[in-house]
Amino acid sequence: MFKKLNKILVANRGEIAVRVIRACQELGHKSVAVYSEADRLAPHVRMADEAYLLGPPAATESYLLGSKIIEIAKMSGADGIHPGYGFLAENAAFAQEVIDAGITWIGPSPRAITLMGDKVTARETMANANVPLVPGMGKGDKEELTDDGLIAASKGIGFPLLVKAAAGGGGKGMRSVFSFEELPEAIRSARREAQSAFGDDRVYIEKLIENARHIEVQILGDSHGNIIHLGERECSIQRRHQKLVEEAPSPVVNAELRQKIGDIAILAGKAVDYYSAGTVEFVMDKDKNVYFLEMNTRLQVEHPVTERVTGIDIVKEMLRIASGRRMRYKQSDIQVKGHSIECRILAEDPSNNFMPSIGQVSGMTKPSGPGVRIDDGIDYGLAITPYYDSMIAKVVVLGDTRGEAILRMRRALEEFRISGIKTTIPLHIQLMASPRFHTAQFDTTYLEKIFKFNQVADPEHQKVAAIAATLLAHQRNKRAILLHQGGPSPWRLYGRREVLDRRIR
Repeated sequence: MFKKLNKILVANRGEIAVRVIRACQELGHKSVAVYSEADRLAPHVRMADEAYLLGPPAATESYLLGSKIIEIAKMSGADGIHPGYGFLAENAAFAQEVIDAGITWIGPSPRAITLMGDKVTARETMANANVPLVPGMGKGDKEELTDDGLIAASKGIGFPLLVKAAAGGGGKGMRSVFSFEELPEAIRSARREAQSAFGDDRVYIEKLIENARHIEVQILGDSHGNIIHLGERECSIQRRHQKLVEEAPSPVVNAELRQKIGDIAILAGKAVDYYSAGTVEFVMDKDKNVYFLEMNTRLQVEHPVTERVTGIDIVKEMLRIASGRRMRYKQSDIQVKGHSIECRILAEDPSNNFMPSIGQVSGMTKPSGPGVRIDDGIDYGLAITPYYDSMIAKVVVLGDTRGEAILRMRRALEEFRISGIKTTIPLHIQLMASPRFHTAQFDTTYLEKIFKFNQVADPEHQKVAAIAATLLAHQRNKRAILLHQGGPSPWRLYGRREVLDRRIR
């Protein structure tokens, strides 16, 4: 049934909030932002048609307050909520509360989120659908998931293996184990971390695939039973199980393997009656055997690389699907053209063990030019705080070939200047020059075990660059102030945004 959407509340912050707001503007929808006290001056707050204060900086007192977000949606007249990723995006209870409030949830069904959100349940569901799994355990009975049950199961699986949290993700509650003697402490350690991160200390074990690559497939489905895939992404450049670089298509996947994993991804989606955007993640061994890893029931950070090579705006499709429309695409319509790479820019210092970098952005010059896209949620003068994820921007490039994309990315990264904080830009520049990256000879351990980051930048060059970036940002800020004083921009489609700075009690 078609449900017309007019106003969308974006239940997130940073670059993904900006991304969704832009999609709303291009579809003619009004947008509502929510923000914490730390994000009062953030770009997503300025860009939205309306903005409401949630509360203090801590996410538990702001962006994780589902009931307050729903209350703001009702007050503002929003008829849809897009969760972005992180925070409440994969919270099935929140999704159901949104639906029960008569508001459109722009995402998959709460049932699909529930089934795929628990890794033990997800393994059982995929096994029943004949989706290939990494050898391991995963039945949900309490006896099997006790410490003794895990230790007993390890004898049948063999080492090396992984201890993994049943809930959550992001590498938390995960331990690699190479001998029987290490296992008891690994289980205890993983349980403690899982309890702290997710409030659930259940863990299970599976075989550790060595020299593995991380390959994922983007899927799209509608509420009419149609589901397609948009090709694969290579996500093997990781640190502590966190992705840093993604590309599409994978440099090691040929047409035959692409069809195979695409078919498996669709099979996985159909097993849970999936609709909206989602991602089926696989681990691939050195012989190119693929095994189901997990399904992310939300928009992915790396979705832009798929957008660049397919020409499909995934966020807009999510909005259309949520309104009850049939998908506009068939599988035969999907063609991958060119090569796209994304580098996640983190506010971390790679020369100091990736310590978080907190401070104020005192200057910034963004790259541009052919084939370059920047998704970010920062601006001159914005404070980078310790309250949220360290990712502040994504540099995305498109080239006719992978070689061209690598050279274009390196050029874009060298143009990108951010002063006032440390970032991972120097790491990415060196990575783009790495022969192993050029020849796609890497796996998920490459960044930590083989690649060596060298802090070789010239201090004088950095100083000059920082001064230039600061002056340029100051000039831009002065122009922005003059434009604001002169009235609303003639290019703004919906007039001036009203900021409603008040607490919802």
